[in-house]
Amino acid sequence: MVSYAAVQKVPYGLNEMEVAGGLAGEPIRMVKCRTVDLEVPADAEIVFEGIIHTDVLEPEGPFGESHGYMHPRHLSAFMEVTCITHKRKPVWVSFISQVTPSESSVIKKVGYEPLFTDYLKRTLNLRSVVKVSMHEPLTNLRKVIIVQMRKPKEAEVWRALFGVLSYRQELGKLVIAVDEDIDPENMDAVMWALSYRMKPHRDVRIIEGKVKGHAPPFLDHGSIEEEIKRADAADDSSLLINAILKEPFPPVSLPKKEYMEEALAIWNELGLPSLKPQAPWFGYSLGQWDEELEEEARLAVRGEHYLTGEKLAARQVRLK
Repeated sequence: MVSYAAVQKVPYGLNEMEVAGGLAGEPIRMVKCRTVDLEVPADAEIVFEGIIHTDVLEPEGPFGESHGYMHPRHLSAFMEVTCITHKRKPVWVSFISQVTPSESSVIKKVGYEPLFTDYLKRTLNLRSVVKVSMHEPLTNLRKVIIVQMRKPKEAEVWRALFGVLSYRQELGKLVIAVDEDIDPENMDAVMWALSYRMKPHRDVRIIEGKVKGHAPPFLDHGSIEEEIKRADAADDSSLLINAILKEPFPPVSLPKKEYMEEALAIWNELGLPSLKPQAPWFGYSLGQWDEELEEEARLAVRGEHYLTGEKLAARQVRLK
C-alpha cells in the first residue's frame, strides 16, 4: 500500500501515508528517523535518510524511460545520505520504468484512470462520462486518452475533450471520445469508431500551446537554463476527436446476444479451446432498425424467410 501510494498524484496537502492507510484499512505504523526530522514506515525494508540540496545539481543518467526512449544524462537534484537502516534480511523493492507496459505504468494506470474519471464526472459535472482509459502499450498513458461516454450531448463531448487537457498540461496528445458500446481498452474498437463515427472536417480540433511534457526530443548538450526553457516551450499541440454517434446507425452485423451466448456454451461443452470474447461479439441496435425488420429477423430464425421473400417480391420496382 505504501509503495502504491508513494507514486500516485494525490491532491496537494494530502498525506500519501493517509492514502496508504485508507487502502490498508488501518493506520500505517510510523517511526521517527535517526538523523532527519521525518517519520517513515516502521515496517520498511530499507530506509535511506539524507538531505536534498536546493543550491546544487548533479549529472544523472542516462536511464531507460517510460516514454520508450533513453533519457539522456541531465542535471538533477540529488540526496546526501546521512543514515541507512534496514531489516536483518531486507528485500529490495524497485519499479522498472522503461518501454510500457512496465511495472511503473501498470501501477500508474490503476491510479490515474479513476482520478481522471472522477475529475470529469464530479469536478466538471459531466455525468455522461463512463470512464477514462489511458492507452498504455508503448505510448505510456499520457499521450493517447480515450473518454467513454453514455449518450452525451455534443456540447458535453467537447467539454470532456477539453477537460482532459485542463487536468494536467502535459496530458493528451490524442484525445478521443467514444460511445459506451466501444471498449476503450481495445484499440481495434476505437479505430472502428474513428473510421465510421467521425468526420475529420467536422469532428476534429487541433489545440496549440501545449508542452511536450515527459517525452523526447532532448538537447544533446545545454545548460540547465536551456533545458528548463526547452521543457516549458509551448510548441506542441493536441488532437481532439469526437467519435461519438451523431445519428442513428444500422445494427452491428452479428447475431443477437442470446444466440452468441448459446453458441459459446456449446463451444465450451465440446471442450474446444477457451475463448475470450471482445466487444462487439454480438449484434445490437444503434437506432436504425424498425419493427418490420425485427419481424423479418424472427421469421428467418423460424425458417420462414420465404415469407419475407414473397413480401419483397410484391414490392418490385420496374426500371425505365
